[in-house]
Amino acid sequence: PSIKAGCDAVVNMTTGGSAVMTLDARLEAPKRFCPEMCSLNMGTMNFALYPMAARITEWKHDWEEPFLLGTDDLVFKNTPRDIAHVLAEMGARGARFEFECYDVSHLYMLKHFVDRGAVAGPLYIQFVFGVLGGMAADPDMLMLMKRTADRLFGETYLFSVLAAGRQQIPMATMAAAMGGHVRVGLEDNLFLDRGVLATNAQLVERVIGIITRMGGTIECQSELGVGTQFIVTLPHTG
Repeated sequence: PSIKAGCDAVVNMTTGGSAVMTLDARLEAPKRFCPEMCSLNMGTMNFALYPMAARITEWKHDWEEPFLLGTDDLVFKNTPRDIAHVLAEMGARGARFEFECYDVSHLYMLKHFVDRGAVAGPLYIQFVFGVLGGMAADPDMLMLMKRTADRLFGETYLFSVLAAGRQQIPMATMAAAMGGHVRVGLEDNLFLDRGVLATNAQLVERVIGIITRMGGTIECQSELGVGTQFIVTLPHTG
């Protein structure tokens, strides 16, 4: 209610939550608040964060190290039944979906639900890079995802790019140059530069500066919170 009273931004709530949560727990907040948009993960996958543990020498909380190390055996469950359940529950509440695709196979799962008539366009798809178990933050993978989505969905979709870690800004820049939209924020990346902790505002300012210098304009902000998304337009993409 405070967000709604303070601005007209679109609120986009996760249905992914955490890989250790049940689906009911992941849906508890979206079902209560009925946001305009919800994220929806399009496939079951490994979600391996354990390599991060080797780079941390001081832990702030007792749960951090065992949680990270335990992700070598963590499966993020998003089965077709789970996806259908989220579509039904949140679709009935008027939500549109941001389809989170961590791999090329997730685009084909989305096409399956489009063919079933469970999803109607225009589609808003987020390509997610940088999580071990999904796609690496590799420019070739972004081009493959874009070509595949073009083939499967034609003119009926928009795409945004999320890249975890230090590739956040480079991949966002590439996405904007390809006619896509971008996401930055502290959920995906904590650093402004090597060893320099960021604020959410600083990451937003940096990507806006890059996009405007490329000749783009910022049309609207589409997510509040630690992951912030923007709709961007460049002269050559419309």
